[in-house]
Amino acid sequence: MAKDKKLVEQITSMEEDFAQWYTDVVTKAGLIDYTSVKGCMVLKPAGYAIWELIQSQLDARFKETGVENVYLPMFIPESLLQKEKDHVEGFAPEVAWVTHGGLNPLQERMCVRPTSETLFCDFYAKDIQSYRDLPKVYNQWCSVVRWEKETRPFLRSREFLWQEGHTAHATAEDAEARTIQMLNVYADFCEQVLAMPVIKGRKTDKEKFAGAEATYTIEALMHDGKALQSGTSHNFGDGFAKAFGIQYTDKENKLQYVHQTSWGMTTRLIGAVIMVHGDDSGLVLPPRVAPTQVMIVPIMQKKEGVLEKAAELKDMLKAYRVKVDDSDKNPGFKFAEQEMRGIPLRVEVGPKDIEAGQAVVVRRDTREKTIVPFAELEVKIGEILEQMQQDMFDRALAHREENTHTATNWDEFTDILEKKQGFIKGMWCGDQECEIAIKEETGATTRCMPFEQENLGETCVHCGKPAKKMVYFGKAY
Repeated sequence: MAKDKKLVEQITSMEEDFAQWYTDVVTKAGLIDYTSVKGCMVLKPAGYAIWELIQSQLDARFKETGVENVYLPMFIPESLLQKEKDHVEGFAPEVAWVTHGGLNPLQERMCVRPTSETLFCDFYAKDIQSYRDLPKVYNQWCSVVRWEKETRPFLRSREFLWQEGHTAHATAEDAEARTIQMLNVYADFCEQVLAMPVIKGRKTDKEKFAGAEATYTIEALMHDGKALQSGTSHNFGDGFAKAFGIQYTDKENKLQYVHQTSWGMTTRLIGAVIMVHGDDSGLVLPPRVAPTQVMIVPIMQKKEGVLEKAAELKDMLKAYRVKVDDSDKNPGFKFAEQEMRGIPLRVEVGPKDIEAGQAVVVRRDTREKTIVPFAELEVKIGEILEQMQQDMFDRALAHREENTHTATNWDEFTDILEKKQGFIKGMWCGDQECEIAIKEETGATTRCMPFEQENLGETCVHCGKPAKKMVYFGKAY
């Protein structure tokens, strides 16, 4: 058992050092590895498998709303990037530039895409002619490069995987409807698949996407009380269309500018899952996004019939993502290893279990053990996985509610930040200078103006001027 304990001790306690705990989990659970390319990571099979499940389930949800997948180049000519002033200013500090092709200097330098608005605009300007060509509801799965100064696995890296949707519509109303629709797709996905409750709202003008008219966001609360922006959806209005000349002929044969949207989710969702659900033993994966949902562990596997029964159970449970750990490690080590990797259910079967016609099912999140007859195992596994999925969401929601506080004045606001963790709800005057001052004085930022507004008072929590909106504040990743 000393070996088993040592495996778990490799993970720093969450309460001792949350940042180190996170780093320990992503490396010891085999999700990532560091590379010689500073700020970039290797997504190992265990990490990439989670992304594949996120990708496949999100993609199916997109296609249910009429989205089609495309792929555009990874290089953007500088002249194209310069066409939308606010956009290029917003991304300039993070852009990586290509200046040579082989040994020869390029006539025009190109950036490695930090995002693809300009490329889609260039494409749409040629592809859209008539109202009959609209809407265009496209998405691409790709990687992007942003030259971040400080990086952390999944949460912030210089190259990361994501999807970026880019749509074009005939009217402002259609664009706004699509913007909100995709935000709702994101929110439902996070809550139903990742078991992660989110708050939906609009970003302030200071925090909105460069070049957008409005940015909508889903915000989640991590175990350590910090917020994580988990998905965004942007309404561009016709600003990009005017910069790039994207026009169509309407039914009255008049030229009109299109209205556009953009929306994206990234591999930072994996980081969110880790920080919302993990514990001191490692990962705790929600069943719907776990690459292996059930691990069968044969006990005393050298005894006659044990491995054969494990294989039989695997075949019985083929409706789930199931594996057998038939390695020569001792059972205690296997249990600790599988806990670290976050596998939702463990099924133990040994000679005594075979004789009794039953298996022991152990939940990763609660460690609860259930003895299940072999004949009932397939159905019971499904029931336990569904219950675990719901319980994980409920616990995350309870954690968020327990760590959401209300401040009606500046003294309350600073006192909460000093003594507690989590979201702070407060009224805000709408003045950007006030918003900047809050961040400079406390490090807390406006996370969003939630769709579900509450009247917490008549004055701004910081400056005391008449309040316009209720805002969620918090320190964030």
